[in-house]
Amino acid sequence: MATLPVYRWRLAPDGFATRRQLRALGLRPGGQDVAAQLERPRRRRGPLVAYLYRVDRAKPVRPMTPGRRAALAKAMTARRTCPNCRRDAGYCIPRSLGMCVPCSDLESAA
Repeated sequence: MATLPVYRWRLAPDGFATRRQLRALGLRPGGQDVAAQLERPRRRRGPLVAYLYRVDRAKPVRPMTPGRRAALAKAMTARRTCPNCRRDAGYCIPRSLGMCVPCSDLESAA
Protein backbone atom coordinates (compact mmCIF):
# COMPACT_ATOMS: atom_id res chain seq x y z
CA MET A 1 0.00 0.00 0.00
CA ALA A 2 1.46 3.33 -1.06
CA THR A 3 1.38 6.23 1.34
CA LEU A 4 -0.33 9.46 0.37
CA PRO A 5 1.64 12.64 -0.21
CA VAL A 6 0.97 15.09 2.60
CA TYR A 7 0.92 18.85 2.02
CA ARG A 8 0.75 21.68 4.52
CA TRP A 9 -2.23 24.02 4.63
CA ARG A 10 -2.47 26.21 1.48
CA LEU A 11 0.63 24.58 -0.06
CA ALA A 12 -0.96 21.90 -2.21
CA PRO A 13 0.10 22.02 -5.87
CA ASP A 14 -2.30 22.91 -8.66
CA GLY A 15 -4.39 20.06 -10.02
CA PHE A 16 -5.66 18.87 -6.62
CA ALA A 17 -8.98 19.81 -5.01
CA THR A 18 -11.16 18.80 -2.07
CA ARG A 19 -14.66 17.41 -2.60
CA ARG A 20 -16.13 20.81 -1.87
CA GLN A 21 -13.84 22.53 -4.34
CA LEU A 22 -14.67 19.93 -6.98
CA ARG A 23 -18.38 20.52 -6.41
CA ALA A 24 -17.90 24.28 -6.85
CA LEU A 25 -16.33 23.48 -10.23
CA GLY A 26 -19.29 21.29 -11.18
CA LEU A 27 -17.26 18.09 -10.74
CA ARG A 28 -17.26 14.99 -8.52
CA PRO A 29 -14.45 12.55 -7.62
CA GLY A 30 -16.02 9.89 -9.84
CA GLY A 31 -14.72 6.81 -8.06
CA GLN A 32 -11.07 7.81 -7.98
CA ASP A 33 -9.02 7.13 -4.87
CA VAL A 34 -7.73 9.93 -2.65
CA ALA A 35 -4.61 11.34 -4.33
CA ALA A 36 -3.13 13.40 -1.50
CA GLN A 37 -3.77 14.73 1.98
CA LEU A 38 -3.78 18.28 3.27
CA GLU A 39 -2.97 18.98 6.94
CA ARG A 40 -3.70 22.10 8.91
CA PRO A 41 -1.87 22.21 12.25
CA ARG A 42 -3.76 23.02 15.43
CA ARG A 43 -2.62 23.77 18.95
CA ARG A 44 -2.97 21.02 21.55
CA ARG A 45 -4.74 18.69 19.10
CA GLY A 46 -4.02 16.67 16.03
CA PRO A 47 -4.03 18.41 12.67
CA LEU A 48 -7.16 18.92 10.60
CA VAL A 49 -7.05 16.65 7.57
CA ALA A 50 -8.59 17.21 4.14
CA TYR A 51 -8.40 14.67 1.35
CA LEU A 52 -7.46 15.86 -2.11
CA TYR A 53 -8.55 14.46 -5.47
CA ARG A 54 -7.05 15.01 -8.91
CA VAL A 55 -9.04 17.52 -10.94
CA ASP A 56 -8.06 15.99 -14.28
CA ARG A 57 -9.60 12.64 -13.28
CA ALA A 58 -12.82 14.16 -11.89
CA LYS A 59 -16.10 13.62 -13.68
CA PRO A 60 -18.99 16.04 -14.18
CA VAL A 61 -21.76 16.12 -11.59
CA ARG A 62 -24.74 13.99 -12.55
CA PRO A 63 -27.76 16.07 -13.58
CA MET A 64 -30.76 16.31 -11.26
CA THR A 65 -33.56 14.12 -12.57
CA PRO A 66 -37.26 14.82 -11.91
CA GLY A 67 -37.46 11.75 -9.66
CA ARG A 68 -34.47 12.82 -7.57
CA ARG A 69 -35.85 16.36 -7.32
CA ALA A 70 -39.22 15.02 -6.08
CA ALA A 71 -37.54 12.73 -3.54
CA LEU A 72 -35.40 15.60 -2.23
CA ALA A 73 -38.45 17.88 -1.91
CA LYS A 74 -40.34 15.17 -0.02
CA ALA A 75 -37.42 14.60 2.36
CA MET A 76 -37.06 18.32 3.07
CA THR A 77 -40.80 18.62 3.72
CA ALA A 78 -40.53 15.79 6.24
CA ARG A 79 -37.65 17.56 7.99
CA ARG A 80 -39.71 20.78 8.27
CA THR A 81 -42.94 19.17 9.52
CA CYS A 82 -43.43 19.14 13.29
CA PRO A 83 -44.52 15.71 14.59
CA ASN A 84 -46.63 17.34 17.36
CA CYS A 85 -48.65 20.02 15.59
CA ARG A 86 -48.23 18.64 12.03
CA ARG A 87 -47.47 22.10 10.60
CA ASP A 88 -44.67 23.12 8.28
CA ALA A 89 -42.33 25.08 10.54
CA GLY A 90 -40.60 26.83 7.64
CA TYR A 91 -37.19 25.59 8.85
CA CYS A 92 -35.63 22.21 9.56
CA ILE A 93 -36.78 20.94 12.96
CA PRO A 94 -33.83 20.71 15.37
CA ARG A 95 -33.03 17.08 16.15
CA SER A 96 -32.22 18.05 19.72
CA LEU A 97 -35.82 19.24 20.26
CA GLY A 98 -37.62 16.75 18.03
CA MET A 99 -40.40 19.31 17.45
CA CYS A 100 -40.82 22.92 16.38
CA VAL A 101 -39.72 25.65 18.77
CA PRO A 102 -43.28 26.80 19.73
CA CYS A 103 -44.27 23.21 20.63
CA SER A 104 -41.02 22.81 22.58
CA ASP A 105 -41.72 26.03 24.49
CA LEU A 106 -45.27 24.86 25.36
CA GLU A 107 -43.96 21.49 26.56
CA SER A 108 -41.21 23.02 28.71
CA ALA A 109 -43.68 25.52 30.26
CA ALA A 110 -46.10 22.80 31.27
